[in-house]
Amino acid sequence: MEISVHFYEDVRLFAAAVEDFLRSRAVVHNLILTIVDGRVARPEPGRYWVATRGGQVVGVALQSPLHYPATVVPMERDVTAAIVDAIVDAGLYLPGVNGEAATAASFAGRWTERRKSAAFPKQGLRLYELIDVQEIAPVEGELRRAGVGNREFAVGWLQEFYVETGAPASSAVSVIDAALSSESVWLWQHGGTAVSMALTSKPIQGVVRISGVYTPREHRRRGYAGACVCEISKQLVSAGHRCMLYTDLGNPTSNSVYRRIGYEAVAEGIDYRFDAEGGSDG
Repeated sequence: MEISVHFYEDVRLFAAAVEDFLRSRAVVHNLILTIVDGRVARPEPGRYWVATRGGQVVGVALQSPLHYPATVVPMERDVTAAIVDAIVDAGLYLPGVNGEAATAASFAGRWTERRKSAAFPKQGLRLYELIDVQEIAPVEGELRRAGVGNREFAVGWLQEFYVETGAPASSAVSVIDAALSSESVWLWQHGGTAVSMALTSKPIQGVVRISGVYTPREHRRRGYAGACVCEISKQLVSAGHRCMLYTDLGNPTSNSVYRRIGYEAVAEGIDYRFDAEGGSDG
């Protein structure tokens, strides 16, 4: 059956078209659900593609902000190819793609064929979901929510986190301001000093994503980040939420810590960057 690809620039029309599809797998689709929710609340230019077969949604890709790579949901290879073809045929350029490993690799492969340009794997990711909170070794300190008085160093820490993970640091200010307004910046405090930080997303379909877990270098290797995530997870579970997070596969420490807390792997992801050279095979 033929695959049709629909392009949107209005995030509200896009959200209406894909809401049921995205919510059907709330953990796997959480990142896109969160991006869409944020764009509806705080409009920003974006591009959105929906692939359908027989009137049913079978694939989704989005790019927002416009200097970011595309983010994709898990899709079959022919669906992925149809979306890439639609983007290339429209004369649009993407700096990269990220998503579930097989889909992102298939997308990157099709992109290199059509654009005659290279794709480079930048980062391997793993998606974890909390199955059952486990007790970990006690760590000195306590968890608290950050306030506006913590804004300056929270922005600085998130900028450092982005630099270390290779993400654009320019969005740190807006991310922290939005998170502070929703009371979703968390700090692990020891001896009256903040020593680690994490952010939480708005619950969507009962799922909350923990992100931006960062400990300054001078406070590392003391268990602060693990304690911070563990206590946040306990509070979220007590509130009736499901917890998830992404880890960098290049950081074996964080992967092992989260497993000890009770997180189990759900999927693997890859972030690719595309060479700007090349052009359509027209």
